[in-house]
Amino acid sequence: MRVDHIAIAVNNVDEALKNYQKILNINHLEIETVPNEKVKVAMLKLEDTRIELMEPTSTDSPISKFLQERGEGIHHIAITADDIVKDVDRAKSQGMRMLGELRTGSYGRRITFIHPKSLNGVLTEFCEAPSAEGHSAE
Repeated sequence: MRVDHIAIAVNNVDEALKNYQKILNINHLEIETVPNEKVKVAMLKLEDTRIELMEPTSTDSPISKFLQERGEGIHHIAITADDIVKDVDRAKSQGMRMLGELRTGSYGRRITFIHPKSLNGVLTEFCEAPSAEGHSAE
């Protein structure tokens, strides 16, 4: 397991991207809309991890609610699971409260979230390892 990305909720991906480009040497950038999560994401690839900027695409997006309640800032930390099904089952068996079932997230990878009350106030995403032919964090 490793940190896959750190996700930051923003009001406007394009404006936030301008700020991050001022300070980061971004090796690669991908922008995608994820309809089932109701977000537009910009994935900024750094040398050994990524930063995901997330903008809500709908007023009923969980990110929209987050921004209204807390403002812009870190939303979650994503961990690449070794074997997502086994890792989710292990987390559940250890009493972790999951937010929904496995579902498709950005780049077609399966994801799910662990409730922040289970992990000391931090919303944590489990995400499937990138496929060898698909998008990679390497």
